[in-house]
Amino acid sequence: MSTMTRTATVALLLTCAVGNLGAQEGSNTDQAAYFRAVAEFYRMPRSEISILGDSQLPPDQIPVVLFIARRAGVSPEAILALHRSGDSWVELAKRYKVGAAQLHVPLSDAAPAGPLADVYARYRALPPDQWGEIELTDRDILTLVNVRVLAQTLKVSPAKVLAAANGGGTFVEVYARMIRGSG
Repeated sequence: MSTMTRTATVALLLTCAVGNLGAQEGSNTDQAAYFRAVAEFYRMPRSEISILGDSQLPPDQIPVVLFIARRAGVSPEAILALHRSGDSWVELAKRYKVGAAQLHVPLSDAAPAGPLADVYARYRALPPDQWGEIELTDRDILTLVNVRVLAQTLKVSPAKVLAAANGGGTFVEVYARMIRGSG
């Protein structure tokens, strides 16, 4: 390999490494901002959210741990341990009687529900005293909890969060897009 080719190869590798490092830093910054929002919503020290964030659980599942724990009157660590042992969010919500009624986020009938269109069709088809009959998936629970957290933290409508979530990605990415004004 010539010196010129080697130099070009090293320059290319360094450019890729620095680019990836920048993307990683941006991601870490987005996660830190998201954890601040979660801490604000739950009125918890950011350090406690960060500790839960170190649990190998995807960051946008941390609010689900906290939501179920608060509603159930148990520690977040207990919910996390049960989830890590294989219990789904659906199973944990059922165990602790956290159903569709408790997870409901008010959304006007005219607002598009995006990834929750099927769930809101079921909410709208039943009177509120029958919402307990609505079956949710793990993804529905994750989305409902995160929509609540982001809407209240950002002081925007749940419809706006759902519209941003329609762009795909994790709720860390949704939050980042929203605070940058591109969501």
